[in-house]
Parts: sequence; structure tokens; C-alpha cells
Amino acid sequence: MKSRSKFQVDFATVSEMTQKAGIGSAESVEPLGAGEFNTVLAVRAGGKDYALKIAPAPWSETLSYERDMMRAEVFWYDVLAKRTDIAVPEIYFADFSRTLIPTDWFLMQKVDGAHPTDKAQKAELCDYIASTLAKMHRVHGEKFGYEQGRRFDDWHAALRDMVTTLLDELKAKNRTSRRGEKLLALIDRHADILKKAECTMVNYDLWTLNIIASEKDGKTQFTLIDPERCFWGDRAADFVCMEILRPLSKKRASLAAYNKVADVPFEVTCETKIRYGLMTAYMGLLQETEKHYRYTPAMWGWWRNVISGAMFYRAGFSEIKKAK
Repeated sequence: MKSRSKFQVDFATVSEMTQKAGIGSAESVEPLGAGEFNTVLAVRAGGKDYALKIAPAPWSETLSYERDMMRAEVFWYDVLAKRTDIAVPEIYFADFSRTLIPTDWFLMQKVDGAHPTDKAQKAELCDYIASTLAKMHRVHGEKFGYEQGRRFDDWHAALRDMVTTLLDELKAKNRTSRRGEKLLALIDRHADILKKAECTMVNYDLWTLNIIASEKDGKTQFTLIDPERCFWGDRAADFVCMEILRPLSKKRASLAAYNKVADVPFEVTCETKIRYGLMTAYMGLLQETEKHYRYTPAMWGWWRNVISGAMFYRAGFSEIKKAK
């Protein structure tokens, strides 16, 4: 998809990059995937296929938490590979020196397959997403927040900072958000509940575009990609991606699949509904703010964010209201 953040490179530069990675000159280069932030290319070198991922240029307009996000992505890939049994691509080479090009990049395994779309995979996919997130939640941290950003002792302080930062970034664009301010007030109102949350690895971005499905021996296998938006936070946040926009109490398939794997079952209570509702509304604020930095009103992504952001706000606020 078109966005203003993607860094452009020519064939000769890609060939220099593959040589620096020790795999020889590039033989072919073509766009890969439907991502909207980084540049991702399918590269063939030395008779093998690779995926090359390039961060936006340092001078690009990005949100605060997106700065140095590629370094965080490599960190999270390493965490997933070493501390879970979740299938992820192998990272072959990462360059954060900004000498060959003025931004970060890395080279990784190109996973064969496609994003899941087959309706026949729906039940399998639901189980995969829920169980994968439960495995991530077994990984605990000491401080809350983005790995590449500020970290806090409790989830209330971290989430409050995440929201005020987005509101400040809207102000930088001469915009305000009535719904964002309402979210901030709700976060403070429910501070005691948020402070009870455990600090775990949270993906918050496990949609079908971040999953590769392939067939092996007649069975569907899934591989997780793009963990760049992970943070240390409240596991309730990850239920936003499960059975999207349904009330928490109606995510029965996801809750069942999650609790089969989770070390600690996730129960639907007044408090978990509030925690889930806040993070659903936070997705709305993210999308509301993001469109001013990534798109223009002439781009489809702008209007997608307008519509879906409103839906997340509405669903989140409704969940909190009904939890009382």
C-alpha cells in the first residue's frame, strides 16, 4: 500500500546491501507484502530468496513510538525465537550503522506461503492467534512501555504516557481529539485497575497480514511476521486483535483457545472488560493520529483509518460503559 514513510532504494543499492550481508550481489529485486510503514523487498542472491526490510528515513514524519522501531523488531524476533516455540523467520543480517543507506535495515528468511484468506482456515486461524498470544504472555518484563521508548513501573503510567504522546502528536499537526481526551480521562478514572496488570510481552498487531500460511503434509502451518509493534504491557490489549470488534464476553472461541495454552486463564470480569475497552479505544486513537503522519486525504489508507478508528473508539467506550 502507498504511504509516505516508505524508503526507496534502487537495484544497485540493494546489491550493495546484499554484498555487505555476505550473500553476494542481488540477482532480482521486487516488492513484497502489503505493509504500510517499512519498505519490504523480495531479494534473490546467491541462488537463494530473502526478505529485505528497510525502515523509513530518519527525516520521515513518524510517530514517536515508531522511531528506532526496526531495532525493536529485531529484539522481539530474538525474544520469540529464544523464549517461545512460535515459528518466526530467521534473521540473517541487521545493519543499524546507517553507513550504506541513512536508515536501519535487516535481511531475513523469506517465508513461503501467503496471508490466510481461505474461509476454511477460519477456525484454525482463530486458534493460532489466541494460542500464539497466550505463549507471548508467558514472557514477562520488568517495566511497562515500548522497548524503544520510555518505560514505567506500572501499566497506568505507561498507558497514560502512550496516550498523551499521541495527543501531543496530533497537536503538532494542529489537531485535537475529543475522543482521545475522553480516553485519557477514562485511563485516570480506572488507574487502580490498570495498576494491577502484569507486565507481559504484548503484540497488539496480530492481524492476518502479519501471518503467513503454508501447507505441509496436508496441514496448514502459520508463521508470525512483523512483531515490530510489540510492547511490554497488559495482556488484555491483545484481545483487541482476537475476533475483532466483538465485545470481550462474546469472544468465546478466542477465550477458549487462549485458556487452553495460557499459564493464567483470562476471565471475563468487570475489570478485564474495562482494561480491554481502554485498549480497544487506544487503537482508535492510534489510527486517528497515524493518518496525519502516514497518508494524505487522497490515499485510501486515510479513509480506512477514519472509518476503522471510529469503530474502535465506539466499541471501546461501549465496553467500558457496559462494564459498570
